[in-house]
Amino acid sequence: MRAEYVEITSEDELRELLGEPQPRSVAKERTRLHEMDRRWLAAAPFCLVATANADGTCDVSPKGDPAGFAHVVDDTTIALPERPGNRRADGFRNVLANPHVGLLFVIPGRTDTLRINGRARLLRDAPFFDQMIVKGHRPQLALLVEIEQVFHHCPKAFLRSRLWQHEDWNPDAVPPHPEIIKSVQYTVETLEELREYYGPSYAEKLYVTPKP
Repeated sequence: MRAEYVEITSEDELRELLGEPQPRSVAKERTRLHEMDRRWLAAAPFCLVATANADGTCDVSPKGDPAGFAHVVDDTTIALPERPGNRRADGFRNVLANPHVGLLFVIPGRTDTLRINGRARLLRDAPFFDQMIVKGHRPQLALLVEIEQVFHHCPKAFLRSRLWQHEDWNPDAVPPHPEIIKSVQYTVETLEELREYYGPSYAEKLYVTPKP
């Protein structure tokens, strides 16, 4: 670490700097889903899943599907279907070594979020898989989360970032995805082949399991 950096090394130092949390912030934690949580999950099409390996190596993976993709098993259990992807399975490998997970559910246009922390397991099948079929795709596996902590998170971060303010959007600030891939890693595909792969037909293959 650089000499000019001033590091915080204890919770006492942290509390001295930030102060104590408001009573409302502490009291909002629950261990079971409320009806409002169920309504949020039914409306949310996007979730971030945070995991860590046994050695502490972390990963955050985005998950998205039609609104309500998080299946509520009961008041203390939810499940997320896995769709065809790049097969790295970083988060899933973490879960096999360390079951603790953190989930952040987002509803487009809303500045508040729903947070769920708990312990996860990987399921290769369950009766509710039939309720997770989208465009003919039945998930090959699902992340089952036993809820230990659930609460609604305040909107400050989304308000500060102006995330949903369209006039602030600047998607062309960085090159398109194919150009980024070709710039940062070696690929056997040419740039034109990558552009074709990630072109208009890409969205049509979201629920098609790729060949090995």
